[in-house]
Amino acid sequence: MIGMTLAEVASAVGGVLHGATGTVAVTGGVEFDSRQIGPGGLFVAVPGERVDGHDFAAAAIAAGAVGVLAGRSVGVPSVLAPRLAVGARPACYALSADTDGAGAAVLAALSALARTVVHTLSRTGLQVVGLTGSSGKTSTKDMVAALLAPLGPTVAPPGSFNNEIGHPWTALRADATTRHLVLELSARACGQIAALCQVAPPSIGVVLNVGSAHLGEFGSRDAVATAKGELVEALPAAGLAVLNADDPVVAAMDRRTAARVVRFGQSPSAEVRATGLVPDGRGCFSFRLITPVGGAGVALTVPGEHQVSNALAAAAVAVELGATPAGIAAVLGCYRPASRWRMEVTDRRDGVTVVNDAYNANPESVAAALRALVAMAGTERRSWAVLGPLAELGEATAQAYRTIGALAASLGVDRLVVVGEQAQSLCSGTAWSSTGASAPALVADAAAALELLHNELAPGDVVLIKASRTVGLERIAQGLLDAEGSNR
Repeated sequence: MIGMTLAEVASAVGGVLHGATGTVAVTGGVEFDSRQIGPGGLFVAVPGERVDGHDFAAAAIAAGAVGVLAGRSVGVPSVLAPRLAVGARPACYALSADTDGAGAAVLAALSALARTVVHTLSRTGLQVVGLTGSSGKTSTKDMVAALLAPLGPTVAPPGSFNNEIGHPWTALRADATTRHLVLELSARACGQIAALCQVAPPSIGVVLNVGSAHLGEFGSRDAVATAKGELVEALPAAGLAVLNADDPVVAAMDRRTAARVVRFGQSPSAEVRATGLVPDGRGCFSFRLITPVGGAGVALTVPGEHQVSNALAAAAVAVELGATPAGIAAVLGCYRPASRWRMEVTDRRDGVTVVNDAYNANPESVAAALRALVAMAGTERRSWAVLGPLAELGEATAQAYRTIGALAASLGVDRLVVVGEQAQSLCSGTAWSSTGASAPALVADAAAALELLHNELAPGDVVLIKASRTVGLERIAQGLLDAEGSNR
């Protein structure tokens, strides 16, 4: 964060000092986890679902924090955030245990502080890049950060810090040396992306796709599109909207922005596009990158054809900010995923390949992962898909399961293992009977799936593990790697 005194923090958030000296400066990081606080830091007392950050205020001061951003008195040097009227409280899905409104006040103050910092830094050249989409946000965000890092100091969130807490927290990592701030924007309701854009106004906005993620909350794909398009609506006229030319719903968002538009994809209409895709024996793709400033050959090191689209989106941003096609190709040619459990490929010593894509899942991302699995296995290796429940699909859940199961069969996946009774529709239908493959196996939980795999995996097999985050199927991947050791 930029240097600020506690008095300046109070002014930025509209709060008041409580037991604190206003001239004391925040010289460290801003943290909502008291275990991460360091000397000179500012602790943010956010109430969560299980614990209340206010209970850890004293511990944070003892660890070196100079003050606490709080919603009520905590008995240590603090900036007290102003309370919000009930009707003005944001719909914060991370603060379901906020019974007295202190959490909403703290969260609003955290956003206000981030807004002040970003506004200050934007006047000296900070470029804010925002990305959204139904799938691929984190992978693309990591690619963008990797491409921009050679051009200047770049800040991006770890993993999927993309909501009302993680978004301002990431923005506050930027300081006077930061040239690029790359942010991932998520939403479970209309209006949330617009609110995040007010915290850190983007100059470049990227929309990857519109799918069925969170369909149970939005109610329809049209509502999802409305929410995702809030990003391009927030862009200034001098900004840039980067849109997927291969997704008609996203491409149509050019009518919703005053900013200049650049399209990416394999469509001939895309200014940043890929031609001549060629898969290798590991499911990765090479292609010719075409941009307005020239072209270059790119050989990706992450599996799946969907990664080509992610790479093109990242390349469009990088070109805008000064990267050359040759520089982009060089970075992508040695890129490795920065976030855990997203197409994380590990080879065991016995030749089994474990693909841990268990961080999250929706129908589109499962389909992409299945295609990547089959490409990785080729004709010589046996493919396993270990799939679990998909969350937040509402009434579309059962049909989504049937479609995914049929796709796995049509692609030629050799073994399908379904984890959990609630996902049993993945096994339904007659598609498997005509393939000659073994019938899908339905197991009760992760432990049962791991036992089945231990008993039946053979050297050379490729295993994909994927489900919604709440299921925790990464334990299967870890169990497989612990059993035999691995070569990364």
